Amino acid sequence: MDREGAAGPERQHTGDVTRIALIASEENVRAMKREKANYLIQSVSHALDILESFTKTEDELGVTALSKRLGLHKNNVFRLLATLEHRGYIEQNRTTENYRLGPKTLQLGSIFIEQRECRRQARPVLEELMAGTGETAVVAVLRANKVIYMDSVESNRTVRAVSRIGAMLPAHCTAVGKVQLSFLPSGEIERLYPDRELSLKTTLTLQTREALMNALAAIREKGYAIENEECDLEVKSVAAPVRDFSKNVIAAVGIVAPANRLSEEHLEKNGFIAQVQAAAMALSEKLGYFPGAVKK
Repeated sequence: MDREGAAGPERQHTGDVTRIALIASEENVRAMKREKANYLIQSVSHALDILESFTKTEDELGVTALSKRLGLHKNNVFRLLATLEHRGYIEQNRTTENYRLGPKTLQLGSIFIEQRECRRQARPVLEELMAGTGETAVVAVLRANKVIYMDSVESNRTVRAVSRIGAMLPAHCTAVGKVQLSFLPSGEIERLYPDRELSLKTTLTLQTREALMNALAAIREKGYAIENEECDLEVKSVAAPVRDFSKNVIAAVGIVAPANRLSEEHLEKNGFIAQVQAAAMALSEKLGYFPGAVKK
C-alpha cells in the first residue's frame, strides 16, 4: 500500500513531464513550420496554386477565372501560365483559348506511381532471386546518368556485397545502369555523356563514351549486362531490364556479389544470368508488361 501511495505522485510527476515534453515538441514543430514558411518563394507557390486549380469538373480555365480565384492580377497569371506552358505543365486550347494541364503533369504522376508500385512489387521478386542465387538482389532506376537503388535483399552469406537503399551510383559502371542505358537512343547517350572521357571508379571502368556505346550495343542484343569490377574492385554484378505495360524499360533487377562468385564459370554453372532475367521478367509482368513485340 505504501509502495502504491508513493508511486502515485511519481506517476503524476512523470505525466507532467511527459505533457511538458509533448508541448515543447509541438512548439518546435510549429517553429519549424514558421521557419520553413520564411523560405517560400511566392511566384513558385502561385504557379502551384494554378496547377491545383484544375479538377475533374473544371479541366479548363481562362486567365480571368484564375485571376479571380487566386486573387492575382491578370498580368501575373498570364506570365505564370506562359512559364508553365513553356515547360509543358500547362497547355492552351487553341479553340477556346482556355488553359488545361499539360503532358508533363501526367509524366510526373506516372513516375510517382511507377516508383511506388515498382518497389512494392519488387520485394517478393528480390527475395526469391536472393534465395535462388544466394547473392544480394537489387532493383534500381535510371535518373539521368546515375542509378538509384530502390530496394535490395541482402545475401545471408558471411561475405557478401551490400547495396544501400537510396544509394546513387554512376550508371556507366554498374550492371543495373548499363542495361537501362542500353535501351536509350544514341543521341540521349551523347547528351548524358557530353565528354568523350568517362569518370573512372576503378582501373576496369569503361574509359570513353565510344567504349560505353559499343558495350551498350552488345548488352541490348544479349538482353542483360555484366559489370566486372568496374564500380568497386572485387565486386561484380549482373542485371536485366524491367519493363512496364508500355513496354518501356523503367528499371533493372540484378544481383551483386564478390567477384570470385560471379566468374564466367559460376554464372554458367549456376544459371545466374537466367535467374536474373527470369526475375526481371516476373517483375515486368507484375507491372503490366506482356511478352511479345518488345520495344527496341
